[in-house]
Amino acid sequence: MDENLAKAVAAEISKTGGKAAAYGCDVTLRESVKNTFDKIRQEGSIEILVNSAGIAHIGKLENTTEEDFDRIFRVNVKGVYNCMFTCIEKMKENRRGVILNLASIAGTAGLSERFAYSMSKGAVLSMTLSVAKDYISYNIRCNCISPARVFTPFVDQFVKKNYPGREKEMLEELAHSQPMGRMARPQEVASLALFLCSNEASFITGTDYPIDGGFFNIR
Repeated sequence: MDENLAKAVAAEISKTGGKAAAYGCDVTLRESVKNTFDKIRQEGSIEILVNSAGIAHIGKLENTTEEDFDRIFRVNVKGVYNCMFTCIEKMKENRRGVILNLASIAGTAGLSERFAYSMSKGAVLSMTLSVAKDYISYNIRCNCISPARVFTPFVDQFVKKNYPGREKEMLEELAHSQPMGRMARPQEVASLALFLCSNEASFITGTDYPIDGGFFNIR
């Protein structure tokens, strides 16, 4: 949604010898997604789609408003649907493609006060499995990654908004809730994404990869 930040990242990639371009897009709107992907296709076919747009929400069932629920659904669920829907026909025609969705441990673990967010990430996991099953004969792979806490500017802003005056305390609490005693680094999630989108992962589809610092099995 922040095109200026996206352009800054694209410039950074280009400086290191990569090729990148930035496009503004609202994933909740089918027309916005279609227009953006049409622009991208002018540069070449879309062979890899990574769905990482997402928003968070704190709340139990009883204090999650209908507006909260709809907003989470539009971005985290419908946004993934819109992007996959817009890509799938061309991937079928080309008989190849990789789709990687960013889910969360919240989709498969019970987390306190994450009612709507957990709903949305459970839906991402279900969509991933369904797409992997339906398009395996077209050589289209679909997987998802389920991170635990990842330390990003998003987390900083989220803590400032929801816990004013308690930022340091809450960041420490988030870090120590992980068995490793810290949150994941974005680069660690990116490395897993890079592997799953590469030919080295050509025999992997329909799989959810937790990257959780031991959260599921050794907490």
